[in-house]
Amino acid sequence: MSSVLEVKELARSFGGISAVDGVTFSVDQAEIVGIIGPNGSGKSTLFNLLTGVHKADRGHVMLFGQDVTRKPSHKIARAGLSRTFQLPALFVNMSVRHNLWAAAVQGDWHGAPSMAEDVLELLDLADVAEALAGSLSGGQQRLLEMGRVLMQAPRIVLLDEVAAGVHPRLRQTILKAIRELRAKDTTFLIIEHDLELTQDICDRMIVMDAGKIVAEGTFDEITHDPQVMEAYLGVPVE
Repeated sequence: MSSVLEVKELARSFGGISAVDGVTFSVDQAEIVGIIGPNGSGKSTLFNLLTGVHKADRGHVMLFGQDVTRKPSHKIARAGLSRTFQLPALFVNMSVRHNLWAAAVQGDWHGAPSMAEDVLELLDLADVAEALAGSLSGGQQRLLEMGRVLMQAPRIVLLDEVAAGVHPRLRQTILKAIRELRAKDTTFLIIEHDLELTQDICDRMIVMDAGKIVAEGTFDEITHDPQVMEAYLGVPVE
């Protein structure tokens, strides 16, 4: 497999605090990589750097061989990388279907209606397609947020705690959608606190603490790593 995303010595500080401190990793095509770590470890800041929400102080982000380190968010999205946020940013007074259409404004507008129907089916939202986004449950809103990302036809999807607080049935819908999209060569990076979910879906794990990567490997490898036990699971290293 070839690397579709390469991150080299990426760093960003805020007021003297190193939120991301020299992070380096790569992701292969159609790989599902989980990013875990305690609150404040730099996970969401890393996503913000990858997607152009924040600008890096140093380091590089290579997307399909192209340096996108300091490009604006919309250009990075057009290059094939899109993400969800912890809090869904929906048009609450618009229908579910129209929320999906709106997400395609900068892409294939003419193909948006057909693509929206596919997304509605994939995420089991067809039954609420005409409902206002603001009337959905929290879990359904997270599904719709994911659907809006998929309307941009990304080749790499970053999911920021997309299953947090979601009903088990909706969680299975999310996992099913990820697997189906991976089968079509979509790549995923997933921030998630639920270790059971990451064990179920991820090929590889990256563990962050204090802005750095402290471990990387399969689920079994990282859960037996002493630094992970201390930093993430709260078990002191003897």
